[in-house]
Amino acid sequence: MRTIGLIGGMSWESTAEYYRLLNEFTRDRLGGLHSARCVLYSVDFAEVERLQVQGRWREAGELLAAAARSLEAAGAEMVLICTNTMHIVAGQVEAAVSVPLLHLADATAAAVRAAGVRRVGLLGTAFTMEQDFYRGRLADAGLDVRVPDPGARALVHRVIYEELCLGVVREESRLAYQQVIRDLVTAGAEGVILGCTEIELLIGAQDSPVPVFPTARLHAEAAVRAALAG
Repeated sequence: MRTIGLIGGMSWESTAEYYRLLNEFTRDRLGGLHSARCVLYSVDFAEVERLQVQGRWREAGELLAAAARSLEAAGAEMVLICTNTMHIVAGQVEAAVSVPLLHLADATAAAVRAAGVRRVGLLGTAFTMEQDFYRGRLADAGLDVRVPDPGARALVHRVIYEELCLGVVREESRLAYQQVIRDLVTAGAEGVILGCTEIELLIGAQDSPVPVFPTARLHAEAAVRAALAG
């Protein structure tokens, strides 16, 4: 099995899910006591969040690129950015290393297409829902991407940063997200991408009338497949 390098800590709540999922998928495929070969570089999310708010994306990219170089030096044979939002600097990270970057949006788009879904709703941070770095990559893969209205986008973003990133899961927020999902379905969505890794702490298949696509799970599964492919 090739060694998987993880750029995590954004937030550590979802990075812990990545670690669990990587090991579960590896065990399921290999059996017995097998677990994933991986190395983790966990950044200080407060530093990254400050750069996000200030729009200092190049500096944030330099920080993650340095993390990727450290992972490669530690033996990583592929790199994952364990957050949807920070794929805004995926190009900088990819350019910093000689090993492949497994892009989260590509793994997600492949799963959506395999499910026969074309019109898909997208939930995530405001950066992910409103900027083109993620939506555009999904569209390039043939998907018709829908996002919530401005008020709903603000609610989704607030819950991520003020609750889920802090490990807080509230029933009232689950109910609010369920309504956002229903509105996306009314607008034509045939499925919903949980385009922030923390959302998987709040929302599951039972919360949606259409299929949901949990990006951390899909990313981790794709990474294990790639790592075992040799």
